[in-house]
Amino acid sequence: MNVWRTLVPIQRVSRALLIWKGVLTLLFFLWWDAQRWGYPGGYTSEKKQRRQRIRANWLTNKLVQLGSAFIKLGQLLSARPDVLPSGWVAELAELQDKVPAFDFQIAQSVIQQELGSRCTEIIEIDAKPLGAASLAQVHRARLKNGREVVFKIQRPGLEKLFRLDLEVMQQVAAVLQKNPSWSKGRDFVGVAKECQKVLLRELDFRLEAQYAARFRQQFFEEPEILVPRVIWELSTRKLLCLDYLPGIKVNNRNALVENGINPSLVAEIGATSYLKQLVKFGFFHADPHPGNLAVAANGALIYYDFGMMGLISDGLRKRLGSMVNAAAARDAGKLVKEFQAAGLIASDIEIGPVRRLVRVMLKEALTPPFSPNVIEKISGDLYDLVYGKPFRLPAELIFVMRALTTFEGVGRSLDPSFNLIDIAKPYLIPLMTSGNSSPNELINELGRQVGALGSKAVAIPKRLDESLERLEQGDLQLQIRMGESDRQLRRMINAQQAMGQSILLGCLGITAALLGSSDQPILSLLPICAGLPVGFGWLKLQFRMNRESRIDKIPAK
Repeated sequence: MNVWRTLVPIQRVSRALLIWKGVLTLLFFLWWDAQRWGYPGGYTSEKKQRRQRIRANWLTNKLVQLGSAFIKLGQLLSARPDVLPSGWVAELAELQDKVPAFDFQIAQSVIQQELGSRCTEIIEIDAKPLGAASLAQVHRARLKNGREVVFKIQRPGLEKLFRLDLEVMQQVAAVLQKNPSWSKGRDFVGVAKECQKVLLRELDFRLEAQYAARFRQQFFEEPEILVPRVIWELSTRKLLCLDYLPGIKVNNRNALVENGINPSLVAEIGATSYLKQLVKFGFFHADPHPGNLAVAANGALIYYDFGMMGLISDGLRKRLGSMVNAAAARDAGKLVKEFQAAGLIASDIEIGPVRRLVRVMLKEALTPPFSPNVIEKISGDLYDLVYGKPFRLPAELIFVMRALTTFEGVGRSLDPSFNLIDIAKPYLIPLMTSGNSSPNELINELGRQVGALGSKAVAIPKRLDESLERLEQGDLQLQIRMGESDRQLRRMINAQQAMGQSILLGCLGITAALLGSSDQPILSLLPICAGLPVGFGWLKLQFRMNRESRIDKIPAK
């Protein structure tokens, strides 16, 4: 049944207009901030970053105002640095979906509706929730058998509103996709469909129960990691029952020290557990912010909230191994080829500027001695590399980078000498050799490459002699790619067109002003109407020139 028909028409239209107003405002901000002449007193990188922080804060507040679906949408967009600038992405990554709790009587009615006669298993439940979010709120309870549990209770009527908002999102994505300037290198329809799939999946708490059980199984034999157990008989589609595992917030260093817990050891346990999730299991917690991590009285790390989990396929894990190999060797050319093979870079673009930027990134971020925030720096470079360029980073990779950055920050807050790279070394070797049968194969592969290089070196004199002979006979053809000259010529043509259109717009404006002050001011509409297509053409040309200037600014080193 179409959810649109279940709502009063005026409510549907009002909701759609509210969403479209926010979308159009967002598009205007993105366009305006991309224009250098839009900065009073001249453009500087500091002014751009300051304005991005203001815009990102506006977007965060707007998403919170629009409700649950858009709060989750913001969290998903924080994994899409190809859609929004890096400053916006960083702000959205901090988006917390804390909203006021709903009434306890409503929570009781949801429990009664979902469990029916099984409610007799609950002998006590706290009226005050432990926490409230956009999808649900959590109440502590006690069962007949004395077991301490928590109930995650979904907000009533949430699915209907979700489906309404998601339909509007699909319409917005379809309109954006039809614009060639915005859709180039981006798949807004695909992003909208992925968001729809993820958001509707989060509404089914049975899936979260399966994720929690699978995650607990991964660390079942490791006492240093605690994951709450699912009480299946008291869990439904809108209700999730888990063991109650109290703990100290992971970034509360003073409380940890007061309870005799070593903060440095906690940081190491957290980083090690996450690296195991990535390398050993390929199934990881995609939202490990400090609110979802706690420390038990015995120093064990507790994971909470399994609504957002990530899965790394075997194919991507092997590709990541090759990427780590290329990055370790600082081979920018090979790393770019791996990006292309993984579908992260469009095949019809000029690779030179991308290769230069990757080379600079590798040199700055991966040159020993490693800075304590090396992962954060790499993430920032990746976000800057992706936006406005033909990259398509998988959401899983962004979630991984964000989670590693979170653990890096938490580790430094607990231990100033914490260095994630040192902890990661034992896990990088299996990743680098994931496509081989044993670590020795890595050395064998290097030997094969050296042998191939030797064979090519031996053949150089013969090939050089053949080339000289062909040159003497006039059979050698020389092909030169005039990439830089083409770009310069294209810039000159665009500048001439922009100048001509600016002069024409100025003349039409003067004509309109003169006619407006005459006896027949209605005639001023003629030059105004004639100037509209010229103005649209001028704006389109400005977008094109701005896009090309981004690539030209990439360092040549």
